Amino acid sequence: MAHHEGDPAFHVPATKCKHQVAEPTNPPIAAPASLAYDEVEVSAALQNEVRDEETLKTISHGSTVVEDGFFYVVFEDGDGRNPVNFSAARKWAITINACAFTGIVAAASSSFTMGYSSMITDLDCTLFQASVGLGTYALGFAVAPLVTSSFSEEFGRFRFYIVSSFMFMLTELMVALAPNIQTVIVARFLGGCFGSTGATLVAGTIADIWLPHQRGFPMSLYALAVIASAGLGPLVAGWIEANPSLEWRWIQWIHAIVSGVYSISVFIFMRETRSTVILTSLAHQMRKDTGDSRYHARSEENKPSLTSMIAISCARPLRLLFTEPTVQSFSLWIGFVWGVLFFLIDSISGEFQSIYGFSVGETGSVFTTITIGSLLGCLANVYQERLYKKYAHRKGQEARLYIACVASITLPTGMLIFAWTAREDIPWIVPLIGLTLFMASAFVIYQVVFVYLADCYGPYASSALAGQSLCRNLLATVFPLFTTRLFDLLTYKWSNTLFALIAAMMIPIPYILFFYGSRIRRRSIVSQKILAIEEEQKTVDLEKS
Repeated sequence: MAHHEGDPAFHVPATKCKHQVAEPTNPPIAAPASLAYDEVEVSAALQNEVRDEETLKTISHGSTVVEDGFFYVVFEDGDGRNPVNFSAARKWAITINACAFTGIVAAASSSFTMGYSSMITDLDCTLFQASVGLGTYALGFAVAPLVTSSFSEEFGRFRFYIVSSFMFMLTELMVALAPNIQTVIVARFLGGCFGSTGATLVAGTIADIWLPHQRGFPMSLYALAVIASAGLGPLVAGWIEANPSLEWRWIQWIHAIVSGVYSISVFIFMRETRSTVILTSLAHQMRKDTGDSRYHARSEENKPSLTSMIAISCARPLRLLFTEPTVQSFSLWIGFVWGVLFFLIDSISGEFQSIYGFSVGETGSVFTTITIGSLLGCLANVYQERLYKKYAHRKGQEARLYIACVASITLPTGMLIFAWTAREDIPWIVPLIGLTLFMASAFVIYQVVFVYLADCYGPYASSALAGQSLCRNLLATVFPLFTTRLFDLLTYKWSNTLFALIAAMMIPIPYILFFYGSRIRRRSIVSQKILAIEEEQKTVDLEKS
């Protein structure tokens, strides 16, 4: 049997298994007493035994485990229906298509700011109200995954991609047709809720189809789509805003068109990748075809209700966020970085227009520093992967933190360069170098947070990542709301300097975890549970071998 790491279906050891057989082409029926035992009255237990023996004779394809009177549907070795056995072409088609959704959602987040000028005039609103539209988008990202992640476990990822991409397109249409700023704010919040699928499901999709040692590059592609697209969106939107016949509404129309095309591509390229959902569907179909209720998927055993799953998915991330030092420190770090990123997205246009006299289109081009920085960060993570493979046997999970330790220093350095060189007497290219250094560091930190927490928290990884995602997006919601007021009080120079100093205060975070991370986890109740689960799994594997 092919075991897929991460799926509960494959962590239940079949300790009482007597037979491994293929799925029946004909309904398994009890041997008729009139034929098999015309003159003998058999007990109920003997009838069941004969029924099982006859079943074994009729099965010719698929794979089923007979245990405790049930037929458990499983994947056999090399089964093409198992997502980890998809062809390389299909895996990459799914990966690229899923990352495309992430890119579309990220571009929609940042490009919204480029339409502020015409939006304020058209809707007769204030700059603060327009900034609320940016913040509520991140708020949707923060709260929706706590609920929607359970639906993907229940109904599968494929259906969720279909619904989310279509509804996201409708929210973009809602913004494009909005008669007032209130409608824009509501639509942006809904867009964040449906678009959050692009951030929450993609990592799970990659884990579904790629084995652990194969996930490095696909995860880098995902992280690149998140951050690089946040730079490409404003680049295009700036020149749309600069055209008096297009302006802010056409920024949203183009997003709606692209989202509509993507919704169609989901049907072409995407497939269901959640193996427990596939096995449950196969078991349901076999019960329907054969009329035999004994066919089950292991994930159907002791399955909690959807309400219970939602309660757990809401409570566990909060518990880890408030009780686990590792989750707390990394969530605070990436949350601050994300807040500053949204702060810069909200302020870069005004800063370069007021200091260097850039046009709207030219300020949109400034956002290419986000894309360039992301590419540099991606290259740094390639080197980090080499370091991890070289030192993982000595440092364990902490081998993920080498580049993060460097990024903790280059992050405030880039912010200081940007803060102190954005002046009329210094060429505009110099502060852009600072922005690029900041973005490269932010990219490294973003990806390290994902892989490090996933390594540390194993079966609780999704909850740990959901906790940091909540913290990260809540801070991204808040930061843009005080952008204008902060600049009025401190000016661009001292506002950015303040953030650089806070970033410098966070430099010790990766170093503390690098040297003392394993000791900190040993004192954690959750980590002790994880170690117990891993030891139990090792024991089971030894018994099987």
